[in-house]
This record gives sequence, C-alpha cells and structure tokens, in this order.
Amino acid sequence: MMRISGRAREHPATRHSTDHSMLRQRTLKTTIRTTGVGLHTGARVELTLRPAQPDTGIVFHRVDLPQPVSIPAQAANVGDTRLSSTLARDGVTISTVEHLMSALAGLGIDNLNVDVSGPELPIMDGSAGPFVFLLQSAGIAEQPVPKRYLRVRAPVEMRDGDKWARFDPFPGFKLDFTIDFPHPVFGSESRHVVVDFAEHSYVKEVARARTFAFMQDVEAMRAAGLALGGSLQNAIVLDETRILNTEGLRYDNEFVKHKVLDAIGDLYLLGHPLIGQYTAFKPGHALNNALARALLARPDAHEIATFDADEEVPSAFQDWAVGAA
Repeated sequence: MMRISGRAREHPATRHSTDHSMLRQRTLKTTIRTTGVGLHTGARVELTLRPAQPDTGIVFHRVDLPQPVSIPAQAANVGDTRLSSTLARDGVTISTVEHLMSALAGLGIDNLNVDVSGPELPIMDGSAGPFVFLLQSAGIAEQPVPKRYLRVRAPVEMRDGDKWARFDPFPGFKLDFTIDFPHPVFGSESRHVVVDFAEHSYVKEVARARTFAFMQDVEAMRAAGLALGGSLQNAIVLDETRILNTEGLRYDNEFVKHKVLDAIGDLYLLGHPLIGQYTAFKPGHALNNALARALLARPDAHEIATFDADEEVPSAFQDWAVGAA
C-alpha cells in the first residue's frame, strides 16, 4: 500500500499504462532464504520464500518434520494467540507469522510458499522491515490473474472486556488504533494513530515499528517458555520508567504503530487485501483473529471484489509499484 502522493508524480517505470499492472496478483520472481532466531523459542530457524502459482494464497510449510506439513495462512487456522499469531494443523504449529504476513500485505504479494525449518518464524529485528527488504530483494512478479480483494459491506464488532475492535465499510484501507498502557513513556501522542493507506506509506511509516516488552513481564514470559530469544536487538524493552534501547525509538508513536503492523498481518489472514476500516481499542492478536473470523462468518458483511480498470481501484492500493521501496 505504497502511496506516492498523487498519480501525477508516479515514475513511468513503476506502472504499465496498458496492462492494468496493479490489478494483477503477485508472487516473487525468485526464491530467497534467510536465517534467524525465534523470539519465543530462541531456536535458530531457516526461512525460505518461494514463488507460488496464481490463486494459491500464502501457504506455510514445516519442512523440518519427517513428513512436511502445509498450513494455509487463513484466519480459521490460527490456534494460539498468546503474544503472537500461531498457525496450527493436526498438532503441528508455526508461530509468530504476523510480521511476515504484514510485509506481504504491505507489498501486495498474493501468492507465496513459506518454508520454515522449525515451529516459529525468525523474529529478525522485531519489525516487518527485514521481511520487506527480503521480499524486495527477491523481486516481485506480476501474474496474469486479477487481484481479489475482500470488501467490508456492513459493520462487524467484537468486544472482550474493555477491549473492542470493529470493521466498517470504507472505500480504501484505514486503521484507527488506540492503546493504553500505564507507563510514563506512553504519552497521549503515542497512544493513538490513524493510518490511511491512501495517504501513508506502509514501507516508510509502518514496516519498521518494533515489538515491545516490559522488563517485569519478561521473566514471567521466560518462565512460561516464551520470549527465550528476545533481546534489545529484536524488541523495544521498557523498565518501570524508560526505554532501555540506547538508540531510542524509530517513530514517535512506534508502540501503537507496531500494533497496526501486527493487525495488518493478522488481517491478511482473511486471504485477500481488505477494503474497509479497522478501528480498535487495546487490540491484540486474539481480538484481531476473533474479528476476522466474525467477518468471514457473515456473508452479508463482506464480498470478494475485483476491478476491471485501474481507476476503479481504491487509491489506497493504486501505488503498489512493483519492487518499489
């Protein structure tokens, strides 16, 4: 959802004037690999991203097992949502998929095979930035099949105590998020953000927002077998009064922007780019998934849409320039 602020400023190399390039499905031009450490398991893992045929969607494969197991990246396949989104099938799990899914959504990639040599994706630097770089390094290939969108047609809302989230019809893709943590670092300006992809660039303004954790929670998480791979290299860590990372924040509102980054990844488990608005108060992976499932369970509240002409596509999606930064 990369916007160059107005059609007139687009570089001619980023679009094809006659072949409706932005309406096509996308995959990678070539296979690419990386290795890293799982945030929660602390285990080293190899990640391989392979091109996939049109209408495949995003499919994860556990390739370290005697018999590889494939799990489509779909909301119905999400199991555990403690601190990450975990795909599960037949007792096999692949966790912390949300940052890669967010990067795929941000770059408009529809079809991909994701091979993982363990139960968790590498955390990289705690953001989607390294995955964006990896995907752009492989190159993005257009496919001769129309891109399909999921359009919200009626409001859908979910509540969990004082937390809530809702979808509303909207002619683009917009997220309006508010978080609330009782900590001195979270001033009023860093608790709320509105990201409208007709105006904002995913790569520049969302992708580099890192996950965050509180020191007092880290020991409890490790006792529960979580956050074993966490460090100041892959998370923002806060003690009772301040941020411990010496380099500080990448964005003034990096905390709430990371929640937006997570949600974009969780919502891409709907299977298609979303045309609609997502508004949430104190959201997390569980609420994101519950709302996605609720939307899919309401045939009256959503529809699959394709577009026959460039100018019909919502402006939030019109500047998905192939391979653009």
